[in-house]
Amino acid sequence: MGGVNWAPVEPDDLPDGLVVADGQGRVVVFNRAAERITGRSARGAIGVPLERALPLEDLDGRRWWRLTDPYGGLAVRTGQPERNLLLDGREVLVCARYVRDAPRGPVRQVVVTLRGTEARRRTERSHAELIATVAHELRSPLTSVKGFTATLLAKWERFNDGQKRVMLETVDADADRVVRLIAELLDISRIDAGRLEIRKQRIDLAAAVHRHVAGKVAAGIPAERFDIRVAGPPAEQWGDPDKLDQVLANLLENAVRHGEGTVTIEVGPARELVETPGTPPRAVEGTAVTVSDQGAGIPEEAMPRVFTRFWRGSRRGGTGLGLYIVKGIVEAHGGVVRISRADGGGARFRFVLPAGVPDFML
Repeated sequence: MGGVNWAPVEPDDLPDGLVVADGQGRVVVFNRAAERITGRSARGAIGVPLERALPLEDLDGRRWWRLTDPYGGLAVRTGQPERNLLLDGREVLVCARYVRDAPRGPVRQVVVTLRGTEARRRTERSHAELIATVAHELRSPLTSVKGFTATLLAKWERFNDGQKRVMLETVDADADRVVRLIAELLDISRIDAGRLEIRKQRIDLAAAVHRHVAGKVAAGIPAERFDIRVAGPPAEQWGDPDKLDQVLANLLENAVRHGEGTVTIEVGPARELVETPGTPPRAVEGTAVTVSDQGAGIPEEAMPRVFTRFWRGSRRGGTGLGLYIVKGIVEAHGGVVRISRADGGGARFRFVLPAGVPDFML
């Protein structure tokens, strides 16, 4: 192909374990990854029957190679799909391919790939933690909704209008909390699947900041706790207003709940250099929004974990999902979000969204 030189890939260069047995069932390849995963040496495996080199068992303790019988089984089989098997009592993910020179011919090679289960277990733990978090967060508002509605239905005539109003307002607030949590879960599933939909239109980030701060003040937070600074003429900014409202709401809630002192919100033009491992650095030019507080800040060693699931900066409530969603939304816009220490010692969150007309408008 067009002068491209393709170097052969050595078995030891593969990230997965590779074990190959010849037509007589003896191991001829046992790469380094296979050594790492199995805890066995290539020297002790080469030339040994496959059943002895890899004494695999199914989860019921039955010898796997005797069950699957790659050399003496049905001639139409081409291999085994990936599945969990046991090797010396440890789970490994095993996939096998039967190589034949002709359809229904004798097996010339059995190619086995091995993978550890650590990544899958981490995913399973993450899913289990998500379910536990959701169950915990849903229990409180749903218990409240159920309790107040049951009480009102059973004893409606015993309460005056003021008492009924307080109960219904509590039910309404708790229902809103459940709706927000469900929206967070939907966003997380879309972010994880790379299917977060962004519907861009012209937006005014400075106006959005003023609107969110006004909402906080109306909710009872003193106006003097906020300092809004808008610098420079606004660039032509496009974005999904609903999604960016989530970003601003999460960052402001984080600063108010977990920070202290004045919350400073800065809006202005910016240029941010983004460095992603394996790709050349790229510049994001557009509008930056910075939210900083005067609290204790975030320890340096914790900063790499801030935008991961379930990270909590304090014990003051929250699901630990908000900042993960912030990062997903900003990056879906082609932007970048950073965490650092503010001048006053608190936390400083800054995101930059690319300016200009989106591609679909050109």
